[in-house]
Amino acid sequence: MLGYFGPAGTFTHQALLSVSDAPAVPFGTVAQALDAVRNGEIEAAMVPIENSVEGGVSATLDILAAGKQLMIAKEVLLPVQFNLYARPGTALGSVRRVLTHPHSAAQTRHWMIEHLPEVAITEGGSNAAAAQEVSDPDSKYDAAICGEIAGKMYGLTPIATAIADNAAAVTRFVLVSLPTEPPLPTGADKTTLVAYMHTDHSGALLEILEQFASRGVNLTRIESRPTKTGLGNYCFSIDAEGHLHDPRLAETLEGLHRICADVVFLGSYPRADGVRPEIARGFTDEDYAASRAWYARLLHP
Repeated sequence: MLGYFGPAGTFTHQALLSVSDAPAVPFGTVAQALDAVRNGEIEAAMVPIENSVEGGVSATLDILAAGKQLMIAKEVLLPVQFNLYARPGTALGSVRRVLTHPHSAAQTRHWMIEHLPEVAITEGGSNAAAAQEVSDPDSKYDAAICGEIAGKMYGLTPIATAIADNAAAVTRFVLVSLPTEPPLPTGADKTTLVAYMHTDHSGALLEILEQFASRGVNLTRIESRPTKTGLGNYCFSIDAEGHLHDPRLAETLEGLHRICADVVFLGSYPRADGVRPEIARGFTDEDYAASRAWYARLLHP
């Protein structure tokens, strides 16, 4: 059984449906979904982790970093487009009150100001819940900003389409399970981890970054997150190009383990966009194999 950050009809639900049609259970929060994985109630859960407009999803990053270890098995990239949905027969000009999720409100703010400047926007728990509320004939809301899956699910009609301020907006979702052996490398992989500093001192972040840079490993995301142990105490949530089986990344992880108070490995998995890293001279698997062979000859001439 799989799970997802619900309710049904959200972009997270859509992301899960793109990789599996198995029965799935919606959860009210990211924490509930990931705790269900930790407790063995479900095999894996789909949750949002990053948005190209809003950045990292704090709840997901923090819950992955703390508690019983979890592992990312797969990622999904989903273009996020919003429409304005209303009950059949509603005209755009009659809309006075709109319900939506805070992220959706942020990503459609300029369109709403330009086209419906007098409309009152209320932020709620999810786009799907907004669509469900608006579908009620007695609802005090005239329309919902949501995705197509939610609008169709609750029988609403689009009265304005493609209203996102950034047409290229993408949300990244991850399918999270209990730790297991990572899938074999594909050559277009990503590794996620959390690095904890020993102490907050000058150059602490540089020491972490040098472990990647000195081995030619590119980062695709890095974010500082509070450890919740005191003001000014931070860890770093990182996505890096490469796979646990790649020599350059294996050495990077070993280096991080030497200098960090803790390193939480959250998985190596195929990149959803299939992009292969450009590996500089001296850092390919062949380069590492040649250097190991040379070193072996020094030990046994």
